[in-house]
Amino acid sequence: MVQAFIMIKTAAGESAAVREQVVGMEAVLESHVIAGQYDVIAEVRGEEVYEVIHAVATDLTSLDGVVDTRTYICLE
Repeated sequence: MVQAFIMIKTAAGESAAVREQVVGMEAVLESHVIAGQYDVIAEVRGEEVYEVIHAVATDLTSLDGVVDTRTYICLE
């Protein structure tokens, strides 16, 4: 099992809308609007690293309002 945290930067005023879209995705366990350099954090889990990368590269980056993402894969 692969677990990762994905930091999402959104367009101005889009954080809540992006979070709502993210939380409904299959690989996403939790999603929260946060303060700081990024606007939303998502906890993602998949059987393989490919599933986590696919969730970011295809699913998240295609959402309206997503400007940038950073993925941190857990090593433990």
